[in-house]
Amino acid sequence: MDDRLKLAKAHWHFVAPLLTPPRSEADYRTLVDALDELLDEIAGAPEHPLGGLAAQMGELIAAYDAVHFPMPKAPGREVLRLLMQEHGLSQGDLPEVGAQSVVSEILAGKRQLNVRQIRALVERFQVPADLFI
Repeated sequence: MDDRLKLAKAHWHFVAPLLTPPRSEADYRTLVDALDELLDEIAGAPEHPLGGLAAQMGELIAAYDAVHFPMPKAPGREVLRLLMQEHGLSQGDLPEVGAQSVVSEILAGKRQLNVRQIRALVERFQVPADLFI
């Protein structure tokens, strides 16, 4: 038997909880806490040997989140409003969207975001375009 397999077998009871989907809220919390601790350890080292483990744990958490904590669909204008609040921006701080009056009409629901505006917002806030659609 390969030495790596022997080591994995000997320590599997320690590793398994980090690589199996959470079955309960307690399992989920344990996995989230473990990932937070791991990310603190490997922060700033993108090629860290445990980076793959962190990515796998993140995928397990995301899958659990998608089932148990689905994100409600919000209109693009509400997403824009939230991003503006988070970044401390006023309507006049978005020239890539248009003049303050244009942003005001979008936020009031009188005007829809167009493709150019959505592309600009995606670039500025580094978020997926489907948030605005």
